[in-house]
Amino acid sequence: MKLTLSSSPHLHSHRDTSQIMRWVMIAMIPGLTSQIYFFGWGVVVQLLLATVTALITEAGILALRKKNIERHLSDYSAVLTACLLAVSIPPTLPWWMTIIGAFFAIAIVKQLYGGLGYNLFNPAMVAYVVLLISFPAAMTQWAPAAQGGTTMSFTDSAFLIFTGFTQSGMDSTQLTNLVDGVTSATPLDYVKTGLTQSLTYTELLSSDLFRNSGPFQSSAVGWAWVSIAYLLGGLLLLQRRVISWHIPGSMVLSVLIFSSSLYLLDGDRFASPLFHLINGSVLFGAFFIATDPVSASTTPKGRVIFGVLIGFWIIVIRNFGGYPDAVAFAVIIMNMAVPLIDYYTRPRTYGHKKGKV
Repeated sequence: MKLTLSSSPHLHSHRDTSQIMRWVMIAMIPGLTSQIYFFGWGVVVQLLLATVTALITEAGILALRKKNIERHLSDYSAVLTACLLAVSIPPTLPWWMTIIGAFFAIAIVKQLYGGLGYNLFNPAMVAYVVLLISFPAAMTQWAPAAQGGTTMSFTDSAFLIFTGFTQSGMDSTQLTNLVDGVTSATPLDYVKTGLTQSLTYTELLSSDLFRNSGPFQSSAVGWAWVSIAYLLGGLLLLQRRVISWHIPGSMVLSVLIFSSSLYLLDGDRFASPLFHLINGSVLFGAFFIATDPVSASTTPKGRVIFGVLIGFWIIVIRNFGGYPDAVAFAVIIMNMAVPLIDYYTRPRTYGHKKGKV
């Protein structure tokens, strides 16, 4: 008999890889829907653009490598990568930046290392970091959709993404000012900037950004509901046993513990644990990003350590680093540590004494 060795992910499940990927995308529906509601139809345009780019890139490289294109595309890993990237970038990001990000995720981060199972890093997060470092201004423009997403139609969103202007001739800056100039900054970015200007956390919470003149109108309220929606999707993944509790549970608890420590130390200089949890991508990252079976730790103890340290780096970078939302950076840092974590947390072989190899 011929023994076949396959690469990760090694999933102890009756589901195949394509089923796992589909369940993750299904679980993203509540969060995706809430993003469309609060930030407009540009989310859908970015999703379509990233998906098409990812599939074309994957098919092209598979053809160059003389691999079975249909079999590899049908595992939905490229589609999931596109979805994760699309919901992480601003809805009005220019089309060519989205294409660069999706191409980089598939061609460089995934296929350059040998394809699914061989990539060292999470493709979507590396692509996000590349875009953030290369185009910081464009990557921080998260203007909310006025009146629950009716400011711009799907057509206007597409025109803005592909031409830089809506059908009526307004650019993204004019649209932001039309809704509310202060809301173009995310709550994390706004608070981080305000704290560096000697404002207290309490003073910042009383600003216009955190006030809503009507039901669910402010950007801060929108981010909170988006986070809750992704939490619901994450709970579905746990209920269906698509993921285990180790990484999301330890990561969320770690964020709460480390942010609480700083908040109790100085509540004027550091944001509250709840603020860190529901703003930015902590909950999204805990259930949909950090749990990537390829680039995450594979042992039960290792997953807990992996999640705890991601939470630690999120709080450190958010409070002392140069970027307000640090989930992508924290995940990439810990991706590099996965081999070491797995080496020291692998289960002892039955019959071997402790300390024996």
